[in-house]
Amino acid sequence: MHTTTSAPRGVILFAHGSRDPLWSAPIEAVGRYIQQHHGTAIAVRCAYLELTAPDLPSAVQDLVDGGIRQITICPMFLGVGRHAREDLPALVQALRTAHPDTDIQVQSAIGEDPRMVALMASIACEPQ
Repeated sequence: MHTTTSAPRGVILFAHGSRDPLWSAPIEAVGRYIQQHHGTAIAVRCAYLELTAPDLPSAVQDLVDGGIRQITICPMFLGVGRHAREDLPALVQALRTAHPDTDIQVQSAIGEDPRMVALMASIACEPQ
């Protein structure tokens, strides 16, 4: 996912990654949705912890190179496992050190947002 970077802020959808190239399709779809609904107001990138490119430092660097100085990282995890508890904070600390003029914020894991919980419950209860 790559958009023209003239936006005042950036969003990075951060997921685990997989050897299966189809695995990232839902993450990329969320990125396209953001792009379609927010246009140039938000520069969106997808980034992955492992097995899939680009990684988080590359996505941040791409936004910074495009002039973005406000970045929100959205962990696309259903829960707070080891990656969200340990790996992501270490990565973010290194990124904040590498880019001291950039405001890098991290949201909670998307699956822990009450709106997502309600949406998943609604989908689960729909008759097939």
